Amino acid sequence: MTDERLVGIVLVSHSGPVAEAVAALAAGLAGGGATAPVAAAGGTPDGGLGTSAELISAAAARVDRGAGVAVLTDLGSAVLTVKALIAEGDELPPGTRLVDAPFVEGAVAAVVTASAGADLATVEAAATEAYTYRKV
Repeated sequence: MTDERLVGIVLVSHSGPVAEAVAALAAGLAGGGATAPVAAAGGTPDGGLGTSAELISAAAARVDRGAGVAVLTDLGSAVLTVKALIAEGDELPPGTRLVDAPFVEGAVAAVVTASAGADLATVEAAATEAYTYRKV
């Protein structure tokens, strides 16, 4: 399967290195075969801590294959930035959805599920379900 119709995943963190590391981890754990397109949108354009509407929009455009885009965030202002972009209506690809999920576990679940060819609702459900993962 190619990634032409896979759900894209955008990982928004206040830190560029954190977003890149989580993206690499999720893609690496997705296994063999086609991997859903995943992009990190971390920090500010100058490399500082924060969130950037421009970086988020660019990342969403890079992963959009027409099957929807799931956006996962780390902290509060990242959520607010994504909500503002969605509310504007023309800054993100059609079918972009903010997913309420834990950042690392949700990212892994989203990328693995999207890589299997699932639709956006199923990707969102898998990422959200990561809230129930027990570690002890």
